[in-house]
Amino acid sequence: MKHHDQVADAFGSTAAAYLTSAVHASGADLESLAATFAATCGNAIVLDMGCGAGHASFAIAPHVREVVAYDIAPQMLATVEAAAKERGLTTIRTQQGAAESLPFADGTFDCAVSRMSAHHWRDVPAALKEAHRVLKPGGRLKFIDIAGIDDPLHDTHIQAIELLRDASHIRDYRADEWIAMLDAAGFDAQVTERWRIPLEFESWVTRIRTPAERVTAIRSMWKSAPDEVRQYFGVKEDCSFELDAMMIEAKRRG
Repeated sequence: MKHHDQVADAFGSTAAAYLTSAVHASGADLESLAATFAATCGNAIVLDMGCGAGHASFAIAPHVREVVAYDIAPQMLATVEAAAKERGLTTIRTQQGAAESLPFADGTFDCAVSRMSAHHWRDVPAALKEAHRVLKPGGRLKFIDIAGIDDPLHDTHIQAIELLRDASHIRDYRADEWIAMLDAAGFDAQVTERWRIPLEFESWVTRIRTPAERVTAIRSMWKSAPDEVRQYFGVKEDCSFELDAMMIEAKRRG
């Protein structure tokens, strides 16, 4: 199975769980997205890359002309369509595909956003080049994702645990990696916010249907991790912990 198929399969079968997940459906980052677009003239066309169950699209939709919710998993898009209809959000339309190959004309969008998706993308630099292409000159990009850690010991542990939990995981990128990739793709970028996301272990592994043997492996990793790793991630007795997250804002050069 190719990676794109693995992502579509993993998230297609769990779409409903992600729609109702409190971790995904709420947060100051969604409020920030809504506030960003509420402050504009309301005429923007926005691309939500790797939209998942649509929470970013739902936050943005009341404040813009159109949001294109774009994802590799058809079942996720069906979930978005049904939820948008239920919420009366008429400015959302969906389209299926991979982030690295955007089926849109040059300069279609005023803004592109992505929330908790890019760590699954097979080729982030290619996706960013595509985002640059489909944005208008001066177009804005606002990405939210789990952050890689500068300390290699901490980073190795969280990347391994993420992969055990979800086989479609590729990498949580560090801030410096994001800035470098965006610069190479033609964006001026900066990290504008950092925060931590507390994760209740049982719901975290249940949501993506992590196989039992991998759940056991994650528990074993957390319990045997060095004290400084357990302390950094706030690992509790039940293996609940905290992830680092960040918001990156960028402007298309040219």
